[in-house]
Amino acid sequence: MWLGQVFASGAIVRTEYEYAARPSGWAVVNTQPHREHVALENLKRQDFQAYCPLIKRRHSHARRVKEVLRPLFPGYLFVRINPSVQRWRPLLSTQGVRSLVRCGEELSLLGDDFVHELKAREVDGAITKPVSPYRLGQRVCVTAGAFDGLIATIVEMHERERLTVLMQLLNRAVKIHIDSDQVAAVG
Repeated sequence: MWLGQVFASGAIVRTEYEYAARPSGWAVVNTQPHREHVALENLKRQDFQAYCPLIKRRHSHARRVKEVLRPLFPGYLFVRINPSVQRWRPLLSTQGVRSLVRCGEELSLLGDDFVHELKAREVDGAITKPVSPYRLGQRVCVTAGAFDGLIATIVEMHERERLTVLMQLLNRAVKIHIDSDQVAAVG
């Protein structure tokens, strides 16, 4: 936006160019497939504050099951940047980086709160899942779908907020797979 002086005649004289001071925040970096660690290392080498939240996942291979750390958001990581002070274009040529999330030519920045909340949930370098409001053997009431209003018992808990419940239908026990947001605890 041009700054100018308004004279009595109403004419505006343009005097200088004003750069809008943008606050610092966290830019979202899209990485090359499975190369988050490479991008993270190279960004840190360039003195950027970079963060890639990790989560523990089960990995099975040749009858062995072990827990490994994987990115919470595969293909993405975060870089702290102040676009009004720091040049961000060198990020685009960093090894392991594919692109930045932008709106046109402007960086789309996340607030500090988002990253701080992620870091607050870290235990031993990995993001932990919130404690489930349900437990095995708990009685629940189905609140949505075709089985709305029926009472069931939780028999299995799966990843991605899925439950297997046991309910009585037509005088026999039936296992049903259901989302955890479709049930409510029975008092």
